[in-house]
Amino acid sequence: MTDNNNNDINDTDTGIEDDNNGSKELLPLLPIRDIVVFPYMIVPLFVSRESSAKAIKEALAGNRAIFLTAQKKVTEEKIPKPESLYKTGIIATVMRTRQLADGRIKVLVQGVSKAKIKNFENKEGCTMVEVETSAEEHIDHAETQPLVKTIKNQVNEIIAYGKMISPDILNILEDLKAEPNKIADIVASNISLKIADAQRVLESDSAVEKLKMVCEYLSKELEALKMQIKIKNTAKDEINKSQKEYFLREQLRAIKSELGEADSKSEEINELRERGMKAGMPADAKKEFLKQLSRLEKMHPEASEASIVRNYVEWMVDLPWNKNSVDNLDIKHAREVLDQDHYDINKVKERILEFLAVRKLTNKVKGPILCFVGPPGVGKTSLGNSIAKAMGRKYHRIALGGVKDEAEIRGHRRTYVGAMPGKVIQALKAVGTRNPVFVLDEIDKLGNDYKGDPSSALLEVLDAEQNHTFRDHYLNLDFDLSDVLFLATANVVENIPAPLRDRMEIINLSGYTEHEKFIIAKKYLIKHQLVFNGLTDKQIEFTDDGIQSVISNYTREAGLRNLTRELGGVCRKIATKVVMGENKDKFVVTSDRVEELLGPAKFLRDELDHEHRIGVATGLAWTSVGGEILHIEAIAMKGKGKITLTGQLGDIMKESAQAALGYAKANALELGIKPEWFEKHDIHLHIPAGATPKDGPSAGVTIITAIVSLITRRPTKTDISMTGEITLTGRVLQIGGLKDKSLAALRHDCKNVIIPMQNSKDLIDIPNEFRDKLNFMPVKSVDEVLKIALEKDAIEQEVQNVVELNEGKTNLIINSA
Repeated sequence: MTDNNNNDINDTDTGIEDDNNGSKELLPLLPIRDIVVFPYMIVPLFVSRESSAKAIKEALAGNRAIFLTAQKKVTEEKIPKPESLYKTGIIATVMRTRQLADGRIKVLVQGVSKAKIKNFENKEGCTMVEVETSAEEHIDHAETQPLVKTIKNQVNEIIAYGKMISPDILNILEDLKAEPNKIADIVASNISLKIADAQRVLESDSAVEKLKMVCEYLSKELEALKMQIKIKNTAKDEINKSQKEYFLREQLRAIKSELGEADSKSEEINELRERGMKAGMPADAKKEFLKQLSRLEKMHPEASEASIVRNYVEWMVDLPWNKNSVDNLDIKHAREVLDQDHYDINKVKERILEFLAVRKLTNKVKGPILCFVGPPGVGKTSLGNSIAKAMGRKYHRIALGGVKDEAEIRGHRRTYVGAMPGKVIQALKAVGTRNPVFVLDEIDKLGNDYKGDPSSALLEVLDAEQNHTFRDHYLNLDFDLSDVLFLATANVVENIPAPLRDRMEIINLSGYTEHEKFIIAKKYLIKHQLVFNGLTDKQIEFTDDGIQSVISNYTREAGLRNLTRELGGVCRKIATKVVMGENKDKFVVTSDRVEELLGPAKFLRDELDHEHRIGVATGLAWTSVGGEILHIEAIAMKGKGKITLTGQLGDIMKESAQAALGYAKANALELGIKPEWFEKHDIHLHIPAGATPKDGPSAGVTIITAIVSLITRRPTKTDISMTGEITLTGRVLQIGGLKDKSLAALRHDCKNVIIPMQNSKDLIDIPNEFRDKLNFMPVKSVDEVLKIALEKDAIEQEVQNVVELNEGKTNLIINSA
């Protein structure tokens, strides 16, 4: 066998001559696994074993001579022992070498002469062998010529049957002076032989015996070719398509059995067929499965398309076409599971129990898709896990955050390289049942680009009237999703695409009060952190005031994630002390020791300067992480009535500021403001924390209060916070997120909260335990807001400046309220 593609290998010269006079040489040993090298044969080898690489270097350092011998076991990966190698091999010359990118070495070698191993020696990790070449044999040409002629006829006949043979063989057979040994070796190296058969030819010292063995192997190969032609011709005339496929499979199995090769492909096909028959596919899916399996059976295993078809068939047999888990619809059991996993949120639990009760009565999954909306860390995703546990179903979370490609939902078409099914089909394969609980997490963070709109693809998944025939692009078959219980989670309901929002029932999960956080920490979080950090209740104890200190001074969020982190930080500090032997007694975490463990408090209660509340108002805002307070500040400077806004405000909040300024200008006299004031002054309105984007209409009442306080010099009350949208006529409109905003007011000790009158109905959603701690003051107009929020007694000089007009001709009587 020759290798003519040598452009990428560095040229070197051969450095050994054939030696057949019985001399002995010490050469580096290179074991080869899947080939027997004959004299005169030029073959590329790929070297990866370290010992083999050292053998190549040793050969290059000398006269480039190396000894090649075959392993008895082809599958042996480790460095073979002497007893695992054939003793007869080839002295070869290293012609060219090249280092490949994957670390292997490509070597081009040429067989020179046959030799036998006499002794093994180890030289710095490289096996060296003492070899002995065979003495030259006297050849009787009268006996070998008939065998050479037979081989020539067999080779010509094989070529006639369409088998490709190297032109070198024909040239040598035509050479009357060619040595019989050379003919036998070159012909043997160009036909398909097992390692053991090729080694028999190589080891033979008789030219006659070599030629006879080559004749025998050529005869077998010729018979196989004749059988193939016969099968092909007979099949055309005598058998139909199904019989032909069966007959060819049986013949192929018989041929491979004769050659001693395992028929792994047939075993794989039979296994796939058996699994497919048991998968419970519908009729159209089974038809497609058998069609694709038949295609795979006819393909060569190494064909590029074979892997694509195999992957497709494996996906079909792995999907749970008819595998269901048994539902547990015991309402009492469900209540116990929900109470065990989640504290409070009774309204949410009641809705889930209603859902399960209807499911039990109707025996149908069809109904609204529940979507849990709330800040991070309030337990939205874990609710889905609890529902799956209560129903006895498999649970799987599908992350949708940042998904922009429609193919991630519907899958890729199989014409694309690396095509895969979408997330829904992948999840079904992962859980192994067709009726799991799927949580579509962060559905409000779906994106879209030129690759399609994944939210539109989700419509078919979530619509109960359509999802029984959901078609994934990769499968290109209908799959019934009607038994899947879909749940969704989101942080901001406004960011959920409108068509999806229309198909879901929104259930709001607000943040937790400090009291609720205290109970959750004591009942759930601390126990979990003790286990997570390898501690026991005999090594650490949290006092009530210690827990309260962590909540009050180190967290200020709607959810529980930061609280969990801080409690974990305390446990890690104690774990370190335990391991270092510093803490032999139980460590009691009190409020005094919290700062020792966690450092200075991260959050302090806002203490507003009572004497510096002119032009400052406290508002309430809702963000994706819960409710927050906003201190809106206003100052005046010389100008012409313009307003400057800073603090990274969104467009809606900028419009609220313009509306507030317009209202103040239009109602200047009623508010006790000189009309000329706006002609001589500009207003700078700022909301601190400029790095945080802020938007929304509910800051309108806060902005107008800050502006009026600035101009009239009437301080705002320190214990009041407010929220509401205003109109140019002074009406106060309702807002959203009242519960979250109320929690923010409570966290910052703003006990009096001004809210729009239309939001009075929402007070029922606020738990009594902290609704009683707040004083809600519903208002309809801006006048009512100013009457409540501004101090009644203004500074006398400032009142005179407000009451008197520029000329001093007109005096206004202003209600100090």
